[in-house]
Amino acid sequence: MAYTVNCSILFSELPVLERAAAAKDAGFAGVEFWWPFSVAVPTDKEIDTFVASIQDAGVKLEGLNFFAGDMPAGDRGLVSWRGRCAEFKENVAVVAAIGAATGCKSFNALYGNRQEEYNPEAQDELALKNLLTATAGIAGIGGTVLIEPVSGIPAYPLKTAADALAVVNKVKAAGGGNIALLADFYHLSINGDDVAAIIENHAHEFGHVQIADAPGRGAPGTGTLPLGEWIARARELGYNGSIALEYKQERETAFNWLARQGA
Repeated sequence: MAYTVNCSILFSELPVLERAAAAKDAGFAGVEFWWPFSVAVPTDKEIDTFVASIQDAGVKLEGLNFFAGDMPAGDRGLVSWRGRCAEFKENVAVVAAIGAATGCKSFNALYGNRQEEYNPEAQDELALKNLLTATAGIAGIGGTVLIEPVSGIPAYPLKTAADALAVVNKVKAAGGGNIALLADFYHLSINGDDVAAIIENHAHEFGHVQIADAPGRGAPGTGTLPLGEWIARARELGYNGSIALEYKQERETAFNWLARQGA
């Protein structure tokens, strides 16, 4: 089983530049990050240092988020945020450069929360424009834009697989073919989606899979979700990408479940 560790939620007690090496020491060959900088366009030195931390660790960068705003404050992406279109466009160029330097091909574009001062249609119109910019911006490196349903943020409009797939299909119809659903089994289950049915109907077109158990968003086995069954079925139905571990757990016990499985 190919597992990738999300170094923005795991190893979070370490500085960002030390996390890829920690993942390698824990036995992982692949890592992913949310946007690892505080701004949409970091300095060249900051970018080079981050890329070097991946390369020096000897791991592959499997996934990266576009800049999503102030995540601790509740922001969840710029894609549909009016007033920040230029910032998102500039970030696409940075993301593409990091992808070119690392070989990363999967890029999560968080949609953005609803803004009370704008109607949803206006935000969705901007989102389409920005997602076409993103798909075009990473097409040259063979990249795929990922669209993710998210739980826990009422203002975030994409809560189900159907919500996200509607965006994916809209972008594809407008000419942006390199876009796909990010199936986070935790978020989908927390939002009440029928994860088993989503796997049956869409596993072959998943762009990426992330997992955490529920309740609690801990490691597999700390909750009640049948993650092993879901992963196996997704594989049977055509998903051949990595499985990203995106859960909260102290480093000392975070991967005990893998040892028990002999993975």
